[in-house]
Amino acid sequence: RLRPVIANQKGGSDGLINVDGYFGLHRGLEALWPLYQANELLFLPAISTQYRERSHFDGQNLLENGSGRAYGANSGWLNRAITGMNEGDRRMGLSIGPAVPLIMHGPNGVETWADSSLPDVDEDFLARLTRSYRNDALFMDTLHDATGTLKPDMNMMGMEDTSRQARELPLAIQAVTELLSRPKGPRIAVLEVDGWDTHFDQERRLSQLFDRVADGVVDMKAGLGNVWSKTAVLLVSEFGRTAAENANRGTDHGTGGLAMLAGGAVAGGRIAGEWPGLSRNALWEERDVRAVNSYESVFKSLLSHHMGLDQAFVEDQVFPNSTAFRPMSGLFRTG
Repeated sequence: RLRPVIANQKGGSDGLINVDGYFGLHRGLEALWPLYQANELLFLPAISTQYRERSHFDGQNLLENGSGRAYGANSGWLNRAITGMNEGDRRMGLSIGPAVPLIMHGPNGVETWADSSLPDVDEDFLARLTRSYRNDALFMDTLHDATGTLKPDMNMMGMEDTSRQARELPLAIQAVTELLSRPKGPRIAVLEVDGWDTHFDQERRLSQLFDRVADGVVDMKAGLGNVWSKTAVLLVSEFGRTAAENANRGTDHGTGGLAMLAGGAVAGGRIAGEWPGLSRNALWEERDVRAVNSYESVFKSLLSHHMGLDQAFVEDQVFPNSTAFRPMSGLFRTG
């Protein structure tokens, strides 16, 4: 059951909020409500890969390489999947951003698009630098001169609506929709959005991030036009956040996260998968949402049920050693 919009979330970083047995949307995702009503959006809570540690780098690598373990493959599962598409046509992939992510690395060449400007440094990166070099007087003096403070400037460093990221995301969405909608253009695109490592001041920062992502999905639907009816947009992260906020009004590295699946090809208007609850006994290590749903099952469903890849090929070439995770059923329209 889903109510359209409720008050801003405090604690946790999912866009869904559990209140008296109802799930509500975070206010920042309000722009997505019409898609949910049109059965073009579904949510997958309490979801993760097989990764159960707390390293961004290891978690991201495992998410993208598809081998079931961090650094278990030098190529990305989405690049390998392209080999089985359209009789091996290798012009299927598109990477958006200044660097091609691991998920798109591999034997198949992909198109690239990037805005020429350099990305902003986000608040959490500055916070980590501050902690690492707090005993270095020269560095701290330089940081103070640059930001006017000994900690990241909340109004300047990468998170306000005037930031470069806020300007760049619409440009990236425009590039994605223009290229994907071409008759002979790519069929798969990957776009990364940074800034979700909200260890402090989470409520303010998530509201801005959710606004941008929600507007981006809506802009993608508008830009794709008729192609939207055949499109699936999957939004994922390398891991979740803790179920309760810390002393800095943020959350730390967690396990079970949230995925969103949007598009005209999606059988939406609902919450898919299982929900473990938020009681102390239900939490993973008494601090995280327990991951009872599998990214691997969703990825396999995307490739087999939406993209039409042979399931044996997916099991053997794309996600080896993952037969325990069956493709999740019912995520996509059958007609």
